[in-house]
Amino acid sequence: MSNTVLRALLTALLAWVAVPAAAQSQPPAQPPGLQPVPEPPPPPPGYELDPALEPQVTILKRGTDTVEEYRIAGRLYMIKVTPAHGAPYYMIDRLGDGKFVRDDNLGANIRPPMWLLFTF
Repeated sequence: MSNTVLRALLTALLAWVAVPAAAQSQPPAQPPGLQPVPEPPPPPPGYELDPALEPQVTILKRGTDTVEEYRIAGRLYMIKVTPAHGAPYYMIDRLGDGKFVRDDNLGANIRPPMWLLFTF
C-alpha cells in the first residue's frame, strides 16, 4: 500500500474514534421545565439539639503553649496541647474517671471493622 492510502486509513480511523469521544465529553442537555429543589423540612418535634450536649471549647495560653479544653455538660473529657515548637498532642479521659491518658495521634489507633464476607 502506498503512503497516501495509509494516511487516508489512519485519518478515517482517528475520526471514527474521536467523534464518539467528543460527543461524550459534552454535558447532557437539560430537560425543559426544571424547578429548584425545595428547602428540607424542619426536624420533627423532640429532635431539637440540646445546647448542653454541644461541646464547649475553652482556649487558654499557658506560657508558649496553647491549651484547648473540651467539655460536654460541664465535664472535661479532652485536652489538646499545642506547644510553640513541635506537634500537638491530646490528653483524653477514656473511662470518664478523671484520669487523662496522652494520645499523640488522635484517631491513629482507630481500626475499621473488617469481616470475612466470602471465601472461595
